[in-house]
Amino acid sequence: MPRIFVLDSEVHPGTLTLTNEKARYLATVLRCREGDALTVKDNKGGSYAGTIIVVGKKEVTIEIRQRQELDTESPLGITLLQSMLKGEKMDFVIQKATELGVREIRPVITGRSQVPKTRKLPRWRKIAEEAARQSGRDTIPEIIEPEDFHSLFSGKSPVPGGIVFWEKGGEPLPDVLEKFRGASAISLLTGPEGGFSETEIAQACKKGFVTATLGKRILRAETAAITAVSIVQFALGDLGTITPPCSSSPCGR
Repeated sequence: MPRIFVLDSEVHPGTLTLTNEKARYLATVLRCREGDALTVKDNKGGSYAGTIIVVGKKEVTIEIRQRQELDTESPLGITLLQSMLKGEKMDFVIQKATELGVREIRPVITGRSQVPKTRKLPRWRKIAEEAARQSGRDTIPEIIEPEDFHSLFSGKSPVPGGIVFWEKGGEPLPDVLEKFRGASAISLLTGPEGGFSETEIAQACKKGFVTATLGKRILRAETAAITAVSIVQFALGDLGTITPPCSSSPCGR
């Protein structure tokens, strides 16, 4: 069954009219028709059962029937502290991290980041929304403005301890994961193309991070990020749990 994300202020008993991109997505991409069921999600985690009652070229009208209780989110709150990457690599990480259930993504400017400034935040949020919709998530991960590495630990929203992945060394990941067994939240700090400096690693460890390695081979920055999230979600979260089968038709036909 398809899902569509809207603002909570747009959802109320009765009908909901979608226009522009969201309407085109339902009418053109999914080819939904009148009478099709779908789930409407708001930006505060609310979920509602709906039925499409009007499909037009520029507008789609949905009847909101009732509130739903869904549970597709991981019990582990993963915050991905992703060092800035070049080109479309950052887009890729945000898309895949969203699919894997990351709760928050905080882009980080490190000493070796080759993209110190960007205006891509709206683009990243759109990518995350599309990935959340495609993967059937209940919520869209929060993505905040890029921040300097040092502000991670001294800014307005300092991060709690977690795991920092470093290609030059660290404890074996299985041993590190045991230290976080039973945790409800964890931060994962992954590096840029040039890797972290020793000074940055020392600062992270001083603030409660544990250095871990992903093995003998050096992975590309985007590969390392997705590998780290996947392993942690499998070991401590819900990756691999059984979910009920869904219809192969996007609109449930």
